[in-house]
Amino acid sequence: MILADKIMNLRKKNGWSQEELAEKMQVSRQAVSKWEGAQTVPDLEKILALSRLFGVTTDYLLKDEIEDEELTDEPDRVPVKRVSLTLANEFLEWRKQAAKRIAAATLLCIVAVIPLLLLAAATETLPENVAAGAGLVILLVLVAAAVAVFVSCGFKNAPFEFIDREPFETEYGVDGMVKEKQKAYRPAYAKTNILAACLCVLSPIPLFAGLVTEKEPFIVVMLTLTLLLAGIGAALFVLAGVRWASMQKLLKEGDYERRKQRRNRIKETVSTVYWLSAAAVYLGWSFWTRAWESTWILWPVAGILFAVVMCLCNLLVKEKQDR
Repeated sequence: MILADKIMNLRKKNGWSQEELAEKMQVSRQAVSKWEGAQTVPDLEKILALSRLFGVTTDYLLKDEIEDEELTDEPDRVPVKRVSLTLANEFLEWRKQAAKRIAAATLLCIVAVIPLLLLAAATETLPENVAAGAGLVILLVLVAAAVAVFVSCGFKNAPFEFIDREPFETEYGVDGMVKEKQKAYRPAYAKTNILAACLCVLSPIPLFAGLVTEKEPFIVVMLTLTLLLAGIGAALFVLAGVRWASMQKLLKEGDYERRKQRRNRIKETVSTVYWLSAAAVYLGWSFWTRAWESTWILWPVAGILFAVVMCLCNLLVKEKQDR
């Protein structure tokens, strides 16, 4: 029996797909496919890793004349956590609650600038320094409240963190239960996303209406309405997305297939760095120019550029994984 057949048989014996073996070996699925198709041969480092992973000797893998498995004394198998029906229900219930909190915190982050805009437009009745100071205080308080919610959700999610970070298996009945909940939630998920998309697309209309007049207070009011509609749309996307993602995680579907999890972790890191940088640029620009009524334009521009950055990130990660 040749090496290619031995790798295939050992993989199937362990119940792993090519994607799962690729993840454990930190190679692409195409690499595993070529090994099993006898198109390429793993290098020595990978042979040793396969030996440890499957718990067989390197002689068994490399010598075609050895047909029977030769097990090592201490197979290097990493124990995989199992998700019970009770734990899966607890996870889904928690993510349902977390979705509401995260959505509210997202809305807070977006509308936090509204008091600052309204106070900036009220400089005829308030001293400029007082209006700017009060607006900044309210903005920071609202952002701090949102950050507190995010941090709190992170701590409460700790018991379920392994579902995001580590390989796991589900016990009997879990997949069926999650699929039933997913099927029941699908209509609400679709409606919420449609409503959110409509609100985001239509949100600039109040601003366009405000620009028809030259009255600055009216323009500011319309701008705040635009931000409010966009914030509600974003919050609805989060509300629906968090619950849907929790089901996909347990079922290992969509972006949570094992072969995509490494790509998602890279995207999360890039996303975090990007938005922290955008926030730093916004605050630095605003404090430097003191033009809070106009620096808000950075956020829609950042949103458009973010889509471009994510597309480039996907292409680069996919290219690296396919090598």
